[in-house]
Parts: sequence; structure tokens; C-alpha cells
Amino acid sequence: MSEAGVGARLRAIRRQKGMSLHEVEDRSAHEFKASVLGAYERGERAISVPRLMRLAEIYDVPADTLLPRDAETVIDLTEAELMNQGFTIDLAQLGDSEDPEAAVLARYAATIQLQRQDFNGRLLTIRRDDMRVLAAVLGRRTEDLPTRLEQLGLRASA
Repeated sequence: MSEAGVGARLRAIRRQKGMSLHEVEDRSAHEFKASVLGAYERGERAISVPRLMRLAEIYDVPADTLLPRDAETVIDLTEAELMNQGFTIDLAQLGDSEDPEAAVLARYAATIQLQRQDFNGRLLTIRRDDMRVLAAVLGRRTEDLPTRLEQLGLRASA
């Protein structure tokens, strides 16, 4: 998924909300500088999953709406049977993985832990809505994500 595609989507949503870059900066209490937002929108700078999630909060939209609608990449965000239960990941294994997708997942997991104030340090349940966003960010179909997480050795033992 390209930065330009994400940027175009960020710009479209911001404009639909009738906000200028400076208004987003003000609404975020200067957490997002107008110049950085502009760089995200122009595709000159990559945005992390936690920052994307935060922008979704500021824009008051589901996070997956900030992702591009690419005709070539079909991302199914419908509910799959496995998604109803979520997915428990082993945080120790996640920390040991050097896979680029695991790095994205680690940043997202840290955000979830902060949001939930859940710092047990060993296991984290990725809920259905988290799985949808994560699948979209990784450019995968939602129903394929559990298999990929298992391939990475991240599924926690029952």
C-alpha cells in the first residue's frame, strides 16, 4: 500500500470533514503539525498505524476509512468466522520476530495495550475490529490474517 494512496485518502477525508490542515493541527492540540499532515497527504512521508488511528479519532471516522480504495487490492473487511473470536498473540514471540509485518503488528499491539491499559506483557487479544484494521494496513484479506500470524509464530497456545 503506497504512501501516496494513503495520503490521497487522508486528504479526501479531511476535506470531506471541511477542515484545513491548520484546523486539524489545532483540533489535535498540535499533536499533528500542519506541515507533517501535508507531507502525509502528498505521500512524502509514511504514517505509522498508531498515528493513523489517532487521525481517525480526530476525524471521527473508522480507521479503515483512512485507507485507500485501490481497485487492484481487494481488502475484505467483512466479518469472517475466525474474526468473531479475535486472535491471541504471544507478545514475547512478537518482540523476537524480525519480519517487517511483525514490526507493524508490534507498533499496533503497543497502541492497543496503551488504549486498554493492558500491560501483562505476555499475551494480547487482537479483537475483530483490530483485525480488520490490521489486515487493511498490511494489505491482506481479513480472513487470511490469522494464517499469516500463525506463519510468523505469533498465535498464543490455548
